[in-house]
Amino acid sequence: MAHSNSARKRIRQNVKAKALNRWRIKAMRDAMKEFSDKILHGTADEAKAAYVVCQKVIDRTAQKGVIHKNQAARRKSRMVVKLKIKQGKV
Repeated sequence: MAHSNSARKRIRQNVKAKALNRWRIKAMRDAMKEFSDKILHGTADEAKAAYVVCQKVIDRTAQKGVIHKNQAARRKSRMVVKLKIKQGKV
């Protein structure tokens, strides 16, 4: 158990940050699931719209430091490949 006031405050800050980071990860995964659903069951236009939304969420998550920028780039790259296949460009 923390004894100093600064240690207690740090614990409170960590709890808040963890909750916010978990919310950001959840939002990103939900957007990615929506994109995957549109790839499987939607039209190419719906998939493109879902990709745009998902890309913004992934970039925002990386910008906040929740995921690494290379991980964000890798996720977006894989989504673009799936989108191009759906559009018939590959």
